[in-house]
This record gives sequence, structure tokens and C-alpha cells, in this order.
Amino acid sequence: MCAGSRPGRWCAGDLGLDVVSSEDGAGWLAFLRGLVARGLSGVLMVTSDCHAGLRDAIASTLPGASWQRCRTHYARNLITRVPKSAQPWVATMLRTIFEQPDAESVYAQHRHVVQVLEAKYPKAAEHLDEAREDILAFAAFPKAVWRQTWSNNPQERLNKEIRRRTDVVGIFPNRDSIVRLVGAVLAEQNDEWTEQRRYMGLEVLAECRKNTDSPDSKNKTNDAKVTIEAIAS
Repeated sequence: MCAGSRPGRWCAGDLGLDVVSSEDGAGWLAFLRGLVARGLSGVLMVTSDCHAGLRDAIASTLPGASWQRCRTHYARNLITRVPKSAQPWVATMLRTIFEQPDAESVYAQHRHVVQVLEAKYPKAAEHLDEAREDILAFAAFPKAVWRQTWSNNPQERLNKEIRRRTDVVGIFPNRDSIVRLVGAVLAEQNDEWTEQRRYMGLEVLAECRKNTDSPDSKNKTNDAKVTIEAIAS
């Protein structure tokens, strides 16, 4: 398991890593507790795939933080509910939700896509309707940060590099050897991210915080949870 930060720094960065036997609720709970013990605070959103037990672990360890389901992973899940011939069309319809200019339009387009799917693929429509708050949490914040918060693609690219490096070794003699190798990969990536341009500007982050504190913010997004990405897992 590994996590990377978005806001609070000039660039994205790595928060931590752990080695577990399976990605279950107990593993995520221990991992997040470890991050909190090391000083992690002020988290408003966790963006990830739909890992088993992760949402409960977030609620237990990161009070006030909500969950944004990665749109890329969700799209893969949604298209499995329709015939293969219809998958490109459904994927295109889903993308239109994220191409809207403001939060109100995002929610309106989501309702429209659900209605369109109901006529041909009711199971897909039901799946999309139930996932509304999970995949649209990003819309509670300024559009300037939507692309950084609606998926965890940067973390997935990092995970791919970790798998490539560990596949070369094959079998590790012990846990410490895994931590040393993966830790070295994370250190390299952290240095690369540090030298890049800012992932989110401080002005945008200040505006996000202002939206969080606004009493009208919930009304702008049909009671969506007010969050911003802080961890990608």
C-alpha cells in the first residue's frame, strides 16, 4: 500500500507505504492509522478505487474526509454491465458528465445519462445512479482542481512502476527488502514531483478551503460531500 498527497504542497508527493498480505479493511485501517500517527491531518478527500474496507477505514481515521471514487476505475466497472458492443457508447456517455462547465451542469448531466441508460441498460443505469455521490464528489470544489481530484491516475502510474521494479526481483527474502526497494522508487518519484511545476496553486487551495467553510456550499452540489483529494491509494 502507498499513498500520495495532493494539496498542502507545491507538488504532489508520497505520504507513506506499507506491506500487507491483502488489501482488506484491517490493512487499510492500520495503514491510515500509521499516517495519522506520523502527523497526517486536514484531509478533506481520499481518491481511490473501490477497495474493500477502505471507506470504513477513512471514516474511522480521517474525520471529515470523504471519498471520491476514481472515475477511470469506475468507468471500467460500469461498462461491464452492458454488452461489449455497447461499451464504447456507454463510456462516451459517462465522459460527458465530467466535461460540464460547472457543478450544477455535472449533476444535471448525470441525471440525463442515467435516464438515457434506463431505456436500454437498466442495470447500468442503476449502477450509475447509486454511484452518484461517490464519483461526483469533486464537483463541490472549483473547476480548477477537478482534474486533480476526480481520479488517482498519477498514483496508478507510480504503482505500475513499482510492479515493474518488483517483478525484476521476483521473490523477496523478507519484508524489509520490499520496503527498501519500493521506498527507493517512491523517493525517486518524490524528487521528480518536487522538481515539477505546482500540482495545485496555493490560491486555488485557499479557494477550496473557503468553499468548505461556506454554509451554501452543500446547496451548490445537491448535498454532495464537500471534499478535495488528499490521498490517492
